[in-house]
Amino acid sequence: MQNSEIQNIKNRFVIIGNSPLLNREIEKTLRIAPTDLSVLIIGASGVGKENFPQIIHQNSFRKHGPYIAVNCGAIPEGTIDSELFGHEKGSFTGALSDRKGYFEVADKGTIFLDEVGELPVATQARLLRVLENGEFIKVGSSKVQKTDVRIVAATNVDLIKAIRNGKFREDLYYRLNTVPVNIPALHDRKEDILLLFRKFASDFAEKYKMPAIQLTDDAREMMLKYRFPGNVRELKNITERMSIIEQEREINTSILKNYLINSDISQLPALQHQDSEQSFNNERELLWKILLDMRKDISDLKQQMSPSGNNIPAQSTEKEINHPAVLKPSVHVKTIENTDNESVPYADEYTEDETQKTVTVAALPENMTMEDMEKEMIRSALERNRGKRRNAAQELKISERTLYRKIKEYGLE
Repeated sequence: MQNSEIQNIKNRFVIIGNSPLLNREIEKTLRIAPTDLSVLIIGASGVGKENFPQIIHQNSFRKHGPYIAVNCGAIPEGTIDSELFGHEKGSFTGALSDRKGYFEVADKGTIFLDEVGELPVATQARLLRVLENGEFIKVGSSKVQKTDVRIVAATNVDLIKAIRNGKFREDLYYRLNTVPVNIPALHDRKEDILLLFRKFASDFAEKYKMPAIQLTDDAREMMLKYRFPGNVRELKNITERMSIIEQEREINTSILKNYLINSDISQLPALQHQDSEQSFNNERELLWKILLDMRKDISDLKQQMSPSGNNIPAQSTEKEINHPAVLKPSVHVKTIENTDNESVPYADEYTEDETQKTVTVAALPENMTMEDMEKEMIRSALERNRGKRRNAAQELKISERTLYRKIKEYGLE
C-alpha cells in the first residue's frame, strides 16, 4: 500500500503520527475495510480507538448506510437491551410506545460498540445471535427480526482475563475478534510525542487567541521519557492546561514536571519493582495494590525489628505514610491483630477534607486476594450505608451499575 494513501487517511481523519506501528495498523484497517468481517479494536484508554471504526465504515461498501457509535459502558444495565435491540409498547414500566433499537436503525450500515467488555453477560448472548445469523428480538416481543449490520467493537479490557473470570463469553470473543486491530500506546510511538505536542499547542493557541507554547531542549527530553499512562488524551490535556495557565510561552523542565509527575503512576515507589508493562483497570485497583504492598513492607519491617520472628506486641501503633500522587497528603495506617494473632495494616475510617485522606480497609489476612479485598470493601460500604446502594456507590467512587454487578458477582444480595 502506498504511503500517500495512508497519509491521505491520516489527513482525513486527523490522525497525527509517523510511527511504523501506527502506520501498520492503519494499513491493516484499510485492507479489511472493503470486506464484511467483524473487527475488534484493542488499545489502552486514550489512544484514539474511535477513529478506526470510521475509517472502516467510510472505506466499505456500507459507507452510504448508517453509522452508529454506542458507548456500552455508559448505558445502564437495565436499559441496554432496549437501547440495542428496541422494545415493544408496554414491555416494561415507562415503555409508552414501540422503540427501534440501534441494530434496527443501523440496518445496511455499521455499528461501533465501544467498551464492549462492559456488556452484561445476558446482552452478550443477544449480541452473539446477531453476529451469527443477523437475528434479534425486541424486549417484550416474541417476533424474530433480521438486520444486516457490520459490527466493529473496541475495548481497553483484557478480554482473555474477563473470559477466565466468567465476565465475557468466549464464543462472542472469537466472533468479534475475526480481525484484531491493535492501536499502540503513546509510549510505544515516542517519535510522535513532540509532533502531537506541536499540533495541540498550535490548536490551543488558535482556540484561545494566544501565542503557542514551546518546549526547551531539556523539556523535550523530559517529555520523551514520560510514559503517558493516559496516552494521546493525556498529552492533549497537559498541553491545554499549560497553554491556559502558564504565562511563559517557553516551557522548561521546572514548569513541565508540575504537569507530569502527579500523573505518572510508573513513578510510584510501590510499583517500581513491578513489570513496566503491568496495567491497572482503574485507580481503585491501583490503590488496593499499594495497600497490599504497604502491608508487605510493614510485615518485613516487623521481621527485621524482631529477630526471633515473634509478632510486635498487640497494642496498635500508628504510622504516617506519605505517598506521592495517589495517597495525598497522608494515609494513616495502624497495625492490629487479626484472628490468627498476626499484626496486619488497618486504615482508619475514610474521611475527605483538605488536610487528610484516609482509606477504609478491614483487618486483612496475609493471603487475601485483590478480589477478596474488593468484596470486603463493598460489604463494609453497604453496612455503613445500611444497604443503600446509591450511597455505597458514591462512597466507593464507582457507578451504581458497577456496584450492582459486583454485588451479584460476589453474592452480596
